[in-house]
Amino acid sequence: MFDKKPALREGVHVFSTKKNGEFNDFIFGVVTGINGKKVGINGVIVNPIGLKNKISQGKTGIRSNEILENPTPDNVVLALIYRIEHENYAEVIDLDKDKCDLIPPQVYSMLEGWIRESLPELINNVLSLPLGSERDEAKRVLKHRMDTLGDKNLKRTLYSVCRSLKILN
Repeated sequence: MFDKKPALREGVHVFSTKKNGEFNDFIFGVVTGINGKKVGINGVIVNPIGLKNKISQGKTGIRSNEILENPTPDNVVLALIYRIEHENYAEVIDLDKDKCDLIPPQVYSMLEGWIRESLPELINNVLSLPLGSERDEAKRVLKHRMDTLGDKNLKRTLYSVCRSLKILN
């Protein structure tokens, strides 16, 4: 009847951060092992360089700084609408020094799918092109990708982001 509270153990999905200059990169993955306060994570580390560039150019608000200074599983999607760099991550974090939040499998799946489907690149193409035929084509490509996504949660999140950015009308 009552589910027990999720605990940090092998196989659970986690979200963490790693300092990269002034801001944080974020990590999401699966716990591969625990040894005291050391936790092995296998996943993806994301450097949201597009949002970092927008901040350095003064083209963002307070919310963008907050996302990069204190990324959470709930707000990082907003960093994923701009250009990103990502790579596989298979390292150990120290719970005494590093953040490590449990995330539901659906959130992990959505974040992983967002990267795997190259959605930051597709959205950034639409946002960076001037009005005209090239931008219209970028919108068509993005819409087609959204229509062919199999993960309903990912599709719903992408649709919500696109609607709020007013790029698929």
